[in-house]
Amino acid sequence: MRPKSGLPKRKALRRMPQFRYGFRENPDMAARLNPSLKPTSQRPNSWSVLSMFAGCGGFDLGLLGGFSYLGKDYPVLPFRVVHAYDNDPKTVETYRLNLGHHISEVDLVEADLTEFPPATILTGGFPCQDFSSSGPKVGLAGRRGALYSVMRDYMALHQPAVVVAENVPFLARLHGGKAIQTILEDFRSVGYRFNVWRIFCPDFGLPQSRTRLFLVGVRDGVEGFPAMPTPTHAFQHISIDDAIDDLEDVSDEAIPNQSQYFVATKATKGAGQGDHTSKKGELAYNVRANPKARVHFHYALSRRLTVRECARLQSFPDEFVFPHSASHNILQIGNAVPPIIGHVVGLQLAKFLEAHAAALPRD
Repeated sequence: MRPKSGLPKRKALRRMPQFRYGFRENPDMAARLNPSLKPTSQRPNSWSVLSMFAGCGGFDLGLLGGFSYLGKDYPVLPFRVVHAYDNDPKTVETYRLNLGHHISEVDLVEADLTEFPPATILTGGFPCQDFSSSGPKVGLAGRRGALYSVMRDYMALHQPAVVVAENVPFLARLHGGKAIQTILEDFRSVGYRFNVWRIFCPDFGLPQSRTRLFLVGVRDGVEGFPAMPTPTHAFQHISIDDAIDDLEDVSDEAIPNQSQYFVATKATKGAGQGDHTSKKGELAYNVRANPKARVHFHYALSRRLTVRECARLQSFPDEFVFPHSASHNILQIGNAVPPIIGHVVGLQLAKFLEAHAAALPRD
């Protein structure tokens, strides 16, 4: 059967990536790697982080620092992840390959939080599908919409000094703003005060049109509050070709994941889920966690973007490898917090904690 476009149907490529190392074991990373990712280091004098809904590790990599992206170094930050949790086995495999074995495959709804380690900082990109503008918009009534409460329960039990919860911007508008207010009230009810940071990611160097909300909380009794980050690229956004132009002539695994892409004809239309083609010289479209609909087409080549190109647009360094099929890899990339955005948030947290080091000593 021909697709609606009338063009011949093309079979998907079934290529798997080829690589020797994940991020932390890559010899090229040895000099810049966060010491906490080295097996012989315990990284003393750093603040501990517990990561919920960790995904493949985008936010955690950003908080740790110690990587380069598009020629810019993102230095090591004074954090170490004591443990991370996610419920998807393939995503956990990706995290372990790149960042280490301090992650567990866990359904957080069923988890016993008394067995979780305490930490100075709690982070979590709680599932966004029920809050997404392109999703069912069921909000807190959805099966995944109430998962934020696991973070609240950890806060009540372990009392981290700082909390950062990440989600999609539509959360602020869902049900007339009632959904986000309910979440904030729940978080505040266990002894925290919260602000909401709305971050337009291109203003901080991300080459795609992506906005995210960060719900930032500080435990009652801890003075002050982290300052919202100031844009660094407000009038000098990085275009899609700035990010991936050097990959045009690479069709093999000389750079891991570059041979992985979907061979597909362009969709015509359909409920806002049709394919897009980014334009050279402009920001890329938002990279979505949907390999069948929103993995958009290359601006110059007659194909969809590769897994590596999507990873570049999400600011993953090339040393960060996605070891699965294209569909699983795209899902992980689209769901991730871009590492450079995690680093932007981490810088503000580090400055805040440094200013309160006497009251909040390093672990």
